[in-house]
Amino acid sequence: MIEPALKKHFGKVAVLMGGPSGEREISLLSGNAVLKALLEAGVDAQGFDVNDASVLGDLQKHEIKRVFIALHGRWGEDGVMQGALEVLGLPYTGSGVLGSAIAMEKGRCKLLWTGAGLPTPEFMFLHDEDDCSRADSDIGYPMAVKPSREGSSLGVSKANNHDELLQFWQQAKQLDDIVLAEKWITGTELTVAILDDRALPVIKLEAAGEFYDFDAKYVSDNTSYICPCGLSAELEAEVQSLAVKAFELASCSGWGRVDVLLDKDQRPYLLEVNTVPGMTSHSLVPMAAKQAGLNFQQLVVKILETSNV
Repeated sequence: MIEPALKKHFGKVAVLMGGPSGEREISLLSGNAVLKALLEAGVDAQGFDVNDASVLGDLQKHEIKRVFIALHGRWGEDGVMQGALEVLGLPYTGSGVLGSAIAMEKGRCKLLWTGAGLPTPEFMFLHDEDDCSRADSDIGYPMAVKPSREGSSLGVSKANNHDELLQFWQQAKQLDDIVLAEKWITGTELTVAILDDRALPVIKLEAAGEFYDFDAKYVSDNTSYICPCGLSAELEAEVQSLAVKAFELASCSGWGRVDVLLDKDQRPYLLEVNTVPGMTSHSLVPMAAKQAGLNFQQLVVKILETSNV
């Protein structure tokens, strides 16, 4: 339903998408879906494919009053764009500079959680081959190897021995000079969408492969998304509470998503925070919002309403 009042309420809105990161194509899908929903809701919205800093001048030229950030990955999700928009005095969706920067760097975020006593799988940074050798005993196999500042599971691998660890460490270094080794926990993959700083219904993920990787997220039709998730009410509430604590501790705000693992004993472990989650046909926040009674258009407008001012 088109609501003309929204045009006056929000003013002219920019939807930033694309960008130079490895998640560019996913960002374009997200951004165009958001743009379509805003226009159908009656918002005066315009899409911008962000290629370089010239977009900042374009925002001023088009007299933009508010920004919906649909940029995934570094440069758009790590605090850089957020800082630029603050310099321009433009309200924007999602976390601020600090929260974006913390959440984008998985290792630093996990250090923060560990210091606060929140559960996250044991991990270490891999700087060189000596670190890989130490990971053999300090972490043990199997272990996850991942770039610290990539999203969409880009570069994430499961190492079962030292040779694989060296191979996957080298591969991850091609994407990021900060690489993590993380204890592999076999269990149930969950995700908790956060909207207006409150948890939405938990989604259980069942990938056809060994874990919820890039193909499972964006390509495969064999991934199952279960919501309601099937957990007991008490355990779901515990997972939601943990996700909100993790989100707030990382200085995140507005909306986002927290990924969680349940081990075989039903103990939850925090994996990461996504401050600009995907908004595609395979995306998780819209699924959780639907379970909470919000359709895609209502969700997008609600996220825009949370933009900082």
